[in-house]
Amino acid sequence: MKNKKQMAAVLLSAILGITANSWFVQADSSVIQDDQQEPDNEAPDSDKVTEGTDTYKGFLLDNVLHSSEEGDIHYNVYIPDSYDGSKPYALFFTLPGYEGLYFQGVGVNIKAEGFGFAAQEYNPEMIIVAPQLNDWGETSARQTIALTEYFLSAYNIDKSKVYAEGYSGGGETMSLVMGMRPDLYTAYLQCSSQWDGAYEPVVQAKTPVYFVVGAHDEYYGSEPSEDAYNNLRELYQKEGLSDEEIDDLLVLDVKDDSYFSDQGVTNQHGQGGGLFVEDDAVMGWLLGK
Repeated sequence: MKNKKQMAAVLLSAILGITANSWFVQADSSVIQDDQQEPDNEAPDSDKVTEGTDTYKGFLLDNVLHSSEEGDIHYNVYIPDSYDGSKPYALFFTLPGYEGLYFQGVGVNIKAEGFGFAAQEYNPEMIIVAPQLNDWGETSARQTIALTEYFLSAYNIDKSKVYAEGYSGGGETMSLVMGMRPDLYTAYLQCSSQWDGAYEPVVQAKTPVYFVVGAHDEYYGSEPSEDAYNNLRELYQKEGLSDEEIDDLLVLDVKDDSYFSDQGVTNQHGQGGGLFVEDDAVMGWLLGK
């Protein structure tokens, strides 16, 4: 007959066995016993996506990448009907200004800014991701990187055609991204914003950057874009690149007042993005790289 300690051990083992098994329930409700677990040397699939249910003009809204490192990342995405994974597609990331952040409402970023729709006209075989982040700082920059890496691994992407655009606060975020992982992107378009990231990684990766801003942008002015352009150009010169080589990597496009007034626009910052997205010299530069 078992003594009290032995009986307690048996009882505890039974309880723990039931509790442990309850953690291994699959989607089909079958139970995986301890001896059926994945080998320890295999990395867990810790980053998963919860797909949204609503759509807007072809975009699936409010998908969430549950990143083990960066938390929940909300995004809207357009995947062409023709995509079946059999051939690589281009990838375009568009980061919104303050009016398009997640707390402003699901999908307001693509409703307020047209970059995600204009991009489709340049390349119908392109996946378009419109993240809805919560700020324009380093947390959002790391989340953008995590989301980019997810799409590069989960979809068949042409890594020579990975484009990024950031407007206003989204440009601040994307400049931080460029200071961390410029190697992920083919080219970057910064609209009506300022550069908050490092410069040296961009020069090392030779990732092309286009700055476009109004000469009298009411929020930033043109000086931050001019300073960033000059800083990058100076670093390229120190690397020994010719003016022609630098011009292929770096563009500063400061729009004068008539660019806006001739099109009936009075607010260079708030309405400038609406003009830049329709400007083939701007969008064509990015998506032609």
